[in-house]
Amino acid sequence: MTKVAVFGAGSWGTAFSLVLADGGADVTLWARREEVCTTINEQHENTDYLPGIALPPSISATHDPERALAGAEMMVLAVPSQTLRGNLVDWAQFIPDDVVMVSLMKGVELGTTKRMSEVIAEVTGAGPERIAVVSGPNLSHEIAMREPAASVIACTDESVARWVQATCHSAAFRPYTSVDVLGCELGGAYKNVVALSVGMAVGLGFGDNTTASVITRGLAETARLAMALGANPLTLMGLAGLGDLVATCSSPLSRNRTFGEKLGKGMTTEEIYASTRQVAEGAKSCASLLDLANATGVDAPIAQHVKAVVDGTMTAPEMMSAFIARDTKAETD
Repeated sequence: MTKVAVFGAGSWGTAFSLVLADGGADVTLWARREEVCTTINEQHENTDYLPGIALPPSISATHDPERALAGAEMMVLAVPSQTLRGNLVDWAQFIPDDVVMVSLMKGVELGTTKRMSEVIAEVTGAGPERIAVVSGPNLSHEIAMREPAASVIACTDESVARWVQATCHSAAFRPYTSVDVLGCELGGAYKNVVALSVGMAVGLGFGDNTTASVITRGLAETARLAMALGANPLTLMGLAGLGDLVATCSSPLSRNRTFGEKLGKGMTTEEIYASTRQVAEGAKSCASLLDLANATGVDAPIAQHVKAVVDGTMTAPEMMSAFIARDTKAETD
């Protein structure tokens, strides 16, 4: 059995632990709070994030990072993207020199505009052959319910991508491989920002024409930035691009769409943060992605306007009006 340490016992970290266990791995789940570990070990359930979902005996939990990593061949990272750097600094001394690190995170670091794979490399010194990312239409509750789903495992070393693929391939989870780490990460991060804008449209009471228009223009914006940075355009047409975008923008299970709906109904960012423990990555990454677009010379109106609403300098109705009022142009411009 492949020994895997999963760091982050939220919804996605726990759901992916189930995927790994179903694929035959021995999983140790690191949780920030000891009471979560106790519940998982004694009740075989994460009652805080996935209540009612039974966890198999091959998943255990610990609050001790050294214990979680002891003998691990793979380290899966599923913490909020803006906390990754600080957490890795704390964990670095325990990370084996040959362990493969797999990012489940979909964000871009504030201030540095670094993708999660870049943060991992910078903090740990690991080469690209030891860093992989998972991205696709993977809503955590549906994954935990073992509903059929597909995803992409990206690593610049294709043999490593295939090894991770084999480790998490199960009866309900079908992973594909890619070497386009950049494209997968940007697709995963940008779709959260687009989902916020779609959620605002829903919160304002608009229908399918509006949301389909925002989704499509969001994909174009994502592709512009990704291609300018060197991504393969086909990645944005696949599971890590269009697939993830559709799932996140369309599902009421999406925390980013839900966050956007609340903004559309008039709640402030601070009020939404106070009402939930779930993290909507797009509310943070919109600033990072806008900085990245500006530095690259790419027009990013959705990221720009979403950031303004999140910051409280624009309302959701004003954002929608601003989209319509933009200068007309050819669709491919």
